[in-house]
This record gives sequence, C-alpha cells and structure tokens, in this order.
Amino acid sequence: MQTRPKVKICCIKSAEEAALAISCGASAVGLVSAMPSGPGVISEDAIAQIAATVPPPIATFLLTCECSPDAIIAQQRRCGTNTVQLCDHLPPTIYPRLREGLPGVRLVQVVHVIDDASVDYAIAAAAHVDALLLDSGNLSLAIRQLGGTGRTHDWTLSRRIRDNVSIPIYLAGGLNPGNVAAAIAAVDPFGLDLCSSVRTNDDLDPIKLRAFFTAIPSADNANA
Repeated sequence: MQTRPKVKICCIKSAEEAALAISCGASAVGLVSAMPSGPGVISEDAIAQIAATVPPPIATFLLTCECSPDAIIAQQRRCGTNTVQLCDHLPPTIYPRLREGLPGVRLVQVVHVIDDASVDYAIAAAAHVDALLLDSGNLSLAIRQLGGTGRTHDWTLSRRIRDNVSIPIYLAGGLNPGNVAAAIAAVDPFGLDLCSSVRTNDDLDPIKLRAFFTAIPSADNANA
C-alpha cells in the first residue's frame, strides 16, 4: 500500500533555507559539495555550518562526487552530516571501507536511471547501502551529469528497481506539483527529492515549497 513519501529538499544554501524547508515539511535537506556540473554547490565550511543547525530527526545529506573511500570519509568528517549521498556510481569494494570509516552515518547511493544496466547496478548496490536515490543524469558525457538536471527519467525503470530491492528508494529528477502525484503512483517511492522546481531566482521559494507539499497525495487517498 502506498504511504505519503518523505521529502528531501536539495541544494540548500543557508541555515535559513534549511529552516524554511523543514518548516514546510521536509524530512531531509541536501547539501551539495563540489560537483562537475549541476546547481547548488556550496563550500564545505557552509555545509558544516548548516548541518550543525539542523535538529534531529531531520537527515542532512552530504552530496559528494568523490570516489575514493578515504576522500569520502575525510569529507564527511569535515562536514558533519548524518548521511552521505554518493553521486557517482561506485564499485562494490568501496562500501565496506565506508562502513568501517563512517560508523553510524547512512549511505545513499545515487543511481542514474537510463536503461536496463541502471536497474542491474541499483540491485547490486542495494546490498551495500541504506537507500537508493534514483535520478536523471549521464555519466558518459565529457562533463558528467551527476544530478540536478531538472529532467524526469523513465519511471518504469525506477519502478523495476523499487520492486527488486528491499531498502528505501528516493525518486528525483524533474519533480514538481504537476507531476508528483503521477510519480508517486508510478514508482511508490519511500521519498522524493527535488531542487529547481521550488526555487525562484535561485532562492528557495516558500510559495513553491508549499504548493509542492500540497500536491503530494495524502496516505488516505494515495490509492484512490
């Protein structure tokens, strides 16, 4: 049975934006470190300062494009978030080292949903992490797209992943008030992740935020 999904607001740039997102109903905030492309990048000092203001049980996600376990561990320790979002596709040998070096920190693997290989990768990665985040991106470009594209992807592929893993799934990529109900019906995700559709002139917009939350079906009518 579908339940009302959690919401993660990404590309948070200040403690004030984090507080606004949480006041509107967000259960997680995304803090973007250096990336090859995409919006919302802030300094590690800013990430640490924002994360320190966020009260439990709100999740603070450090978005990282690092692929070395030592680099990821060091970055999380500098930033102090309770969750690490691994934005590049990583080999399975990485995860045990991350578990050893980051006790108590949740690991979320991004899957760039493109084709059947994406489904296979997601199923394999699910054995090693706490959640998957299914996003639109392209790792084969000269400048890799690791998320933040504002594009939707093939939700039937995301649903196949959802049906074949036993850990929580976040759905990202082009979500907005006009399509969020359809996205939930198609994928039945644990959580939703968004950025650009709730910003105006690159600032978090309280009107757009509230419109998005209003557009999410309640648990009572999710199956209506």
